[in-house]
Amino acid sequence: MEISKSIQLFERAKKVIPGGVNSPVRAFKSVGGNPIFVKSAKGAYIFDENDNRYIDYISSWGPMILGHAHPSVVEAIRSISLKGTSYGIPTELEIKIAELATSMIPNADSIRFVNSGTEACMSAVRLARGFTGKSKLIKFVGCYHGHADCFLIEAGSGALTFGVPNSPGVTSGTAKDTLTAPYNNIEAVKQLFTENKDDIAAVIIEPVAGNMGCVLPNDGFLQKLKQLCVTNKSLLVFDEVMTGFRLALGGAQEVLNVDADIMTFGKVIGGGLPVGAFAARKEIMDFLSPNGPVYQAGTLSGNPLAMTAGYATLSFLKENPSIYKSLEDKTAYLHNGFENALSEAIIPYTINRLGSMISLHFSNDKVVDFTSSSKGDNEYFKKYFHGMLKRGVYLPPSAYESYFLNDAITYEDLDFTIAAFKEVVLEELSA
Repeated sequence: MEISKSIQLFERAKKVIPGGVNSPVRAFKSVGGNPIFVKSAKGAYIFDENDNRYIDYISSWGPMILGHAHPSVVEAIRSISLKGTSYGIPTELEIKIAELATSMIPNADSIRFVNSGTEACMSAVRLARGFTGKSKLIKFVGCYHGHADCFLIEAGSGALTFGVPNSPGVTSGTAKDTLTAPYNNIEAVKQLFTENKDDIAAVIIEPVAGNMGCVLPNDGFLQKLKQLCVTNKSLLVFDEVMTGFRLALGGAQEVLNVDADIMTFGKVIGGGLPVGAFAARKEIMDFLSPNGPVYQAGTLSGNPLAMTAGYATLSFLKENPSIYKSLEDKTAYLHNGFENALSEAIIPYTINRLGSMISLHFSNDKVVDFTSSSKGDNEYFKKYFHGMLKRGVYLPPSAYESYFLNDAITYEDLDFTIAAFKEVVLEELSA
């Protein structure tokens, strides 16, 4: 597959952009080789600068749940852009999407829109601290909640890919207020509460982790976590930046039947445009400025382009809830195809899946936390990634990322992907 234009662009980018990319995982450091540069996208496909077509299994890391350039979303953005792109003044659009979103999110009376998932999580933790009057935060090793200082302690995703979970620039004062526990380990969380009695404001978690591969919570884990928070008068924060509106209309709360106190969102809620949000019941949200003492602000928050794209996407999902069953069925079909291809090969593997999130780990161990995820064979992953890429299938360029299917993917696309995978298993992984 010819990628000469991408190579040229990467060399040019490295002269003016740190590492040649604006988000580290895009640089292919974990898998080696040269990143492709995308020229356009439509439906289930992305097209690079050499006009190669790839079936896209990252969906812009989640938001393109309907597929790229979905007609209803594109038309909504086009129409509103003719009226201006940013006002910094309230609009009815903000009310409409707030009403729609809170009608879909369990346990939420109101919502505040921001500009990214990082900003949403950062603001949610500040709100939790202000509401409880406590200072410490519990997070889980391998979970990634954006690049705010308090989250870059044992972080997942890009931080794991580059082997620097504790980033330079994060002060010791910030680090001491962030406590960490292994994912799915309730006893470790109990111990932290015991050792930091009356000082833990919140526990933040990806209810289904997507930044150490797709990792599911053990049965009862989230329910026990919620009870610990209730007992200790702390708030449970669900980072639903990936899972919100993707696993179901009501996100992970609906699927896993657990009520969080604060929920954060991004990805799908913006229909592909930069947006994030956090939501909670009224008594918590009323602590936010201008009603309360916890300050949070943003000039571009609630801008008309993002609100319109988000409203179009959420409206389409609400009017077509069968999409979730369709996505789940397609993801199960892909899972079965991969498993059949691997069944006769002497290759260690385990596959994790929930809804339209899935990941393949090159390890025989059950993957339930960061430690088990990190046992995967990265040399296998590199061969797998590049083997699929040259056959026209774009996967996350890191073993520590979930795949996200979009509704535009057809069964023909899935069959193509499975056939490509069988070739990779036979010709490259088993060689």
